[in-house]
Amino acid sequence: MVICRYRSELKQEWDEFIENSKISHFMFFRDYMDYHCDRFKDFSVMFRDEKGKLIGVLPANIDSDTLVSHQGLTFGGFLASKELKTELMIDCFSELLGYLKGEGINKFVYKRVPYIYHAQPSDEDLYALFINDAKLIRRDMSSAIYLKEKIKFSSQRKRAVKKSEKEGVVVEKVDDASLVWGLISQVLREAHGVMPVHSLEEIKLLKSYFPKNINFYLAKYNSKSLSAIVTYETSNVVHAQYLASNEEGKRLGALDAIVSLIISSSENSKLYFDFGISTEKDGLLLNRGLIHQKEGFGARAIAHDFYRIDF
Repeated sequence: MVICRYRSELKQEWDEFIENSKISHFMFFRDYMDYHCDRFKDFSVMFRDEKGKLIGVLPANIDSDTLVSHQGLTFGGFLASKELKTELMIDCFSELLGYLKGEGINKFVYKRVPYIYHAQPSDEDLYALFINDAKLIRRDMSSAIYLKEKIKFSSQRKRAVKKSEKEGVVVEKVDDASLVWGLISQVLREAHGVMPVHSLEEIKLLKSYFPKNINFYLAKYNSKSLSAIVTYETSNVVHAQYLASNEEGKRLGALDAIVSLIISSSENSKLYFDFGISTEKDGLLLNRGLIHQKEGFGARAIAHDFYRIDF
């Protein structure tokens, strides 16, 4: 087995591998990973067999003496070919840890990809983590709806959707990020004192790279914007990357109307609607009100696990 660092001239090979791997997500394509390359020191790794064939990649960056997979992504981890089996995954981890030691790196933080994003069974990494004495250091709780056997909306969520319909709230899919970004920025600033992770320019750039994967939804009443959702979509999952609703939007059930529309329009093409996490302080604090709202739509828990190997 041969391990090498990713280099820009390997972009096409990397992207082609991601497209056909057992976990294919557009966030792992280099155009997505590299849009914020100035913020992270990339240390992505590629694994080849004895014939030179690419069998796996690890999106990663260096933070001091720690390899992280990857701080600029929601989750990361080992992305394997469909041919890679358990014994070979163990070998990949063994070779990687030896390689990292030689580079003066002594910690490895692994942000595992939740199973709903797996195109094929892909738990080989869990076993490799286990036998390398990896410690679970964080667990965020996300919430997802299994669209093939949906749990019914709670009475509260049903009332909110009906209210939005009665009041004449209009939901539309829009192409211009500018139409939703002001509302999202305002709600995040007023409610949490933060701004979106992406700037307007960045989300426009990413939309231009991935027009089918990144989508914007807006709910309006009398031409006034009330609520918005930005989705990240893969072959199996539609994920709510950003959700925002102003006070009038909450009163009129505008966000509920968008969620209801996305669910109904996705149930024949996707397996899951993923709301994202409802935890803070490295998973130790559960936002009970937030998760209650998501579970009211029929969502149930999905774990986002973080592991660390010290060596």
